[in-house]
Amino acid sequence: MRNLRAVTAVAPALWGTTYLVTTELLPPGRPLLAGTLRALPAGLLLVALVRALPTGRWWWRAAVLGTLNIGLFFALLFVAAYRLPGGVAAVLGALGPFVVAALAFGLLGQRPGIRVMAAAGVGLAGVALLVLRSATALDPIGLAAAAAGMVSMSFGTVLGRRWGVPDGFAERRTALLALTGWQLTVGGLILAPAALLIEGLPVSLSLANAGGFAYLSLFGTAGAYFLWFRGVTALPPAQVTLLGLLSPVVAAALGWLALGQSLSPGQLAGAAAVLAAVLLGSAPRSGKPGATTEVREPQPGLVRSHA
Repeated sequence: MRNLRAVTAVAPALWGTTYLVTTELLPPGRPLLAGTLRALPAGLLLVALVRALPTGRWWWRAAVLGTLNIGLFFALLFVAAYRLPGGVAAVLGALGPFVVAALAFGLLGQRPGIRVMAAAGVGLAGVALLVLRSATALDPIGLAAAAAGMVSMSFGTVLGRRWGVPDGFAERRTALLALTGWQLTVGGLILAPAALLIEGLPVSLSLANAGGFAYLSLFGTAGAYFLWFRGVTALPPAQVTLLGLLSPVVAAALGWLALGQSLSPGQLAGAAAVLAAVLLGSAPRSGKPGATTEVREPQPGLVRSHA
C-alpha cells in the first residue's frame, strides 16, 4: 500500500502546477472556460479509450461523483479564487482531512486514528505558515465558496471510497479509467453552459494558451484524477485527503523556482511541516484496535463494486 500512497501523491503534486500554468500560459479572466477545457476533453478522451458508458446504478453514481468532485468543486474553487487571497483558500482546503474523517466515521463507520488527526492538525498549521499573508481581505462570499468547495470534494472522496469502482471490467485499471472519464465528463458538462453564459468564447487562442490547456487537460486532470480516484477507492479517506496538502507546497516551490518568488523562513517551516504531516499520516499502521482499515487493491480479474 505504500506504493499506492506514493503514486496517489503524484495527483496533488500535478495540481500544484496549475497556478504556474494558469498565470503564465492561459488567457486571463476565464476561469470557467479553463475548468471546462480541463474536464470535458479529458473526460471524453477517457470514455473513448475504454468505450464504456455507465450501467445501472452507476449512471446516478457517476453523476453524483462528477458533480461533487468536478463540476461543483471547480465552480466554487473559481469563485473563491476571484474573491479570496490564495492563502486563505488553501487553508480552508487544508481543513478537508477533518471533514473527511467526520464523514468517513458517519458514512463508512471508520474511526480516524489519533495519528492521522494529529497529522491533519500539523498539516493545517503548515499550510497556514506556507501561504497566509499578514494583510488578507476576507470576502464572505469567497469564504463560503471555499468552504463549500472543500465540503463538496470531501463528500466526493468518502462516497468514492464507499462505492468503489464499477463492475463488469476485466481489470481494475480499466474500471478506474472509465470511472474517471465519467466524472470528468459530467463535471465538464456542468461547467460548459456556465462558461458560455458568463464568459463567452474567446476571440482567439495563442499556441501558449493551447499548450497550457492541453497540459492541464491531459496531465493535470485526466492523469491526476485517475491517480487520485485510484487512491480514493482503495485507501482510507482521511489519509488520501492528507496527500492533498502537497498541492500548495508544490505551487510555492514552483513559484520560487520558475517565477523568482521568495520564501520566508516561516514559509519554509510551513512546507516542512506539511511534508512531515503527510509522512506521519500515511505511515503504515501499527495494528492497534480502532485504527483505520486499508483495503488492498484487487488483483486483475473481474472487479466488483462496493455495496
